[in-house]
Amino acid sequence: MEVISSQGTVFKDSKKHYEILDGLRGVAAILVVAFHILEVFSGGDHTKQLINHGYLAVDFFFLLSGFVIAHAYDDRWNTMSLTGFLKRRLIRLHPMIIVGMTLGAVCFYFAAGAMFPAIEGTPFWKLILVMVFGWFLIPVPGSLDIRGWSEMYPLNGPAWSLFFEYIANIFYALILRKVSNTIMWILVVIAAIALIHLAVFSPHGDIIGGWSLDFEQLRIGFTRLAFPFLAGILLRRLFKSGNIKNAFLWSSLLIVAIMSFPRVGGSEHLWWNGIYDSLTIIVLFPLVVYIGASGSIKSAVSKRLCSFLGDISYPIYITHFPILYVYYAWVSNNNIQLENSLGVALAVLIFCIIISYVFLKLYDIPVRKWLSKKHQ
Repeated sequence: MEVISSQGTVFKDSKKHYEILDGLRGVAAILVVAFHILEVFSGGDHTKQLINHGYLAVDFFFLLSGFVIAHAYDDRWNTMSLTGFLKRRLIRLHPMIIVGMTLGAVCFYFAAGAMFPAIEGTPFWKLILVMVFGWFLIPVPGSLDIRGWSEMYPLNGPAWSLFFEYIANIFYALILRKVSNTIMWILVVIAAIALIHLAVFSPHGDIIGGWSLDFEQLRIGFTRLAFPFLAGILLRRLFKSGNIKNAFLWSSLLIVAIMSFPRVGGSEHLWWNGIYDSLTIIVLFPLVVYIGASGSIKSAVSKRLCSFLGDISYPIYITHFPILYVYYAWVSNNNIQLENSLGVALAVLIFCIIISYVFLKLYDIPVRKWLSKKHQ
């Protein structure tokens, strides 16, 4: 894996690369796309949502991020500057953010309809302004809500998690990298208590949210970020690898089972599902990461699969929703029912995978290589 030194030099990373964790990130990314594709048929009722807990993929990504960042950078601060770290993270994440926002602008007017009431009256100049804000990951206020869903990124809703990812990266570079394991344990426990409180006492019985600039949504976003990111760092610092056979298979099946699990407690006992969300993030996700990090890939087919899934995981996450806005509008405007949309839904999923791979190969990898050389 290529990384950039504090002076911007490209060099080969000699550290262990967790191929299975790459594969798991891809599995979770595809599940969240499937979750979003099916979400339009729930009518806003979370108890009826298929692949019901797909929203937890974001929390899994935060945990993976903490683990991988601690692995990659904890012992490099003697030779790496803060600027060097931030350059690496920007080069890794930001090119696809620009693509996601641009794709959102291209698809914007094609999603007009009752589901997105603000689109029809949005002037072109306002669309361009929101796109430029999005390029720099600047969240927009309600006055620039050009879709009508109160998103901080109306052209690409899931970018809210990248907003929090950047905050986590900055906080790690400034503070967390210097924090002892004892202090980290205290922070993790406090974050876990806050997460349980959020999930159990949520009016919907889950931790869904974080994508708007109002106080409540920001509270949800920071609470969802805090535990998994901190726990990921601590897990990596305490990690002693096991020797788990078929680790990719078992950890993948566990992720699929967790996110596909039906709603717990129904509409009468909403807090039961909050318990499920809490236990999943606090107990099961660290277990999944431990299993994945404790295994190894033997066959060439498995290596290629994990590599492919890892490669598309971020591109598909940051590009799928602009396409789904159009899909949502088609479903809503034509009153399409789930049973009549399965073929189209599958085609949309496949298209999202293909378009993410195309952007990866033709844009993301070349741009990141160019930026890396430019900053040597």
